[in-house]
Amino acid sequence: MTKWAGNRNPERSLQGNLVAGAFSMVVLLGSEWCHNLAHAAAAKLVGKSVDAIRITWGMPLLVYHDVNDPTVTPSQHIIRALGGPVLNALLLPFAWLGRYLIPTGSILGDVADTALRMNAFLCSISLLPIPGLDGGPLLKWSLVKKGWSVKDADETVRKVNWAVGGAAATASVAAFRRRKLFLGVLSAMTAGVALAVAAKLLKEQQ
Repeated sequence: MTKWAGNRNPERSLQGNLVAGAFSMVVLLGSEWCHNLAHAAAAKLVGKSVDAIRITWGMPLLVYHDVNDPTVTPSQHIIRALGGPVLNALLLPFAWLGRYLIPTGSILGDVADTALRMNAFLCSISLLPIPGLDGGPLLKWSLVKKGWSVKDADETVRKVNWAVGGAAATASVAAFRRRKLFLGVLSAMTAGVALAVAAKLLKEQQ
């Protein structure tokens, strides 16, 4: 984040970029924490709390021991999956307002820009229909709610991931050609996960 701040503001001192990077990192990680805690809050709201919250490399991971728990209704599954993206979407207008009002090039401007980008990223990328992300359960349980069996819904999600993986792989190649390293790596990782799901090498429980 310090390097990113320096690239955007080469005239700023190293000390200033370190401060901007530190505060931007707090906002970035805080957005991810809030995203997951919003999922946990939504689960508690519907009376089907998460089984555990594991901390891995400083980041939270919500755990459901049985992703097909028959005591959880499709509507409850959907609400639990929507908790994170909804919170990030609600934070977006405030992040945009901060980015609009705070002068560009200032340390607070960098922090506000990070908040805007991170919350936009979380409420969009998380809705991809990949098991493990929020979009996978949303698609699956929306189909079950319409009368599909869990098995058929899982199979449909798996097939959809062929298209998601192909699109992400194409985006990755395009990003690398344009020397957008971060976007290229992110798209490649997304493609790898989606294609692994489609090929039955990776399951939702994993």
